[in-house]
Amino acid sequence: MSPKRTPCSDQSLMRDDPIYGTAGAGRSWAMLELSGGWGPSAFLDSPSLLDRELGRSVCRRIETDGLRVTAIRRPGRRTETPRWRWFIAHCEEGSEALYGGEVDDPRGYLDIALDGSDGELVDGPLVAVCAHGKHDQCCAVRGRSAASAIAAEYPEFTWECSHLGGDRFAATMLILPEGLCYGRVDSTDSAGLVAKYLDGRLDHRYLRGRTSLPHPVQAAQYFARESLGEDRIHALSPLKVEHAEHQIRVALRTDSGSVNVVLAEKMSEPLLSMCRATVPGAVRTFELVSLSSD
Repeated sequence: MSPKRTPCSDQSLMRDDPIYGTAGAGRSWAMLELSGGWGPSAFLDSPSLLDRELGRSVCRRIETDGLRVTAIRRPGRRTETPRWRWFIAHCEEGSEALYGGEVDDPRGYLDIALDGSDGELVDGPLVAVCAHGKHDQCCAVRGRSAASAIAAEYPEFTWECSHLGGDRFAATMLILPEGLCYGRVDSTDSAGLVAKYLDGRLDHRYLRGRTSLPHPVQAAQYFARESLGEDRIHALSPLKVEHAEHQIRVALRTDSGSVNVVLAEKMSEPLLSMCRATVPGAVRTFELVSLSSD
């Protein structure tokens, strides 16, 4: 990257890019511990931690089964003796679950049951902040500071993780098992977002969306929360999504009925979505057309 280019997250802030409706897809996640420095691809380019062919086999096995796979490590100083802990999270609303276990060496990641059944049910969230500096410099600068701030309050929950997507929204954070994907968490009280989670609430201003939901539903929930002042994590479940010409209609459940959100799907002006991008590209955005209650 040219030394004169403004980091992608700073560019995004200056443009005021919408953050809602941008969480990557992930109905289930496999979070695997690699406790050291990561290359551009944590599983393929970190030879001191993981053989490239083994890393490829681990990723292929997990992704073939429909899970997102991400590397994790504890923030701060690395321990001399590596551990190989793993977590499997299922994020579908109403059946959220987080399982955890540990294997003796990285080859053990080829044998864990991908439904989590050979681990133990974990009581408490997994909070993962992207700090994958070899993938994007914004994740290194913004992500590591946010992870440190959260770990100071919640060391048992907090991990650094590899690429989550949405580098321009660094620092990005994922809370499992619900799959709550946040952005720009370093610009607010990042530990406070975790405190809200533990109270069953969220801050929609920094929420990119829930990874188990389609992007239009993520965006519709943002506008409904903005209008209704609703901050409960499990509120506003989707009832129906209808695609019409240039518009998307999303019905969300409320305590007294439903709220209907009509969105217009647009494409942005071409932008550089990550620091190492060289060709600008348009990204999908959603604008509110109308919101009404039944």
